[in-house]
Amino acid sequence: MQTFIGMILGILLLVGGVYIYDSIQTSSATSGQAAQSNRTIVNWDVAAAEWKTLKNRAHEDWVKISSK
Repeated sequence: MQTFIGMILGILLLVGGVYIYDSIQTSSATSGQAAQSNRTIVNWDVAAAEWKTLKNRAHEDWVKISSK
């Protein structure tokens, strides 16, 4: 059980750290050449769309399973 909680905590720390790093790198203070050289690690728009698709698919599958 401790291993499972450790894995979940590690995932949350990783995603949170990458989000903070990306938000600092793409702040409105950077412009011009600096903005082009500091690219984000994650394309957050695509990640949000994929997360929404995953949630919708899981909900649809849950409805199918629970209706049987």
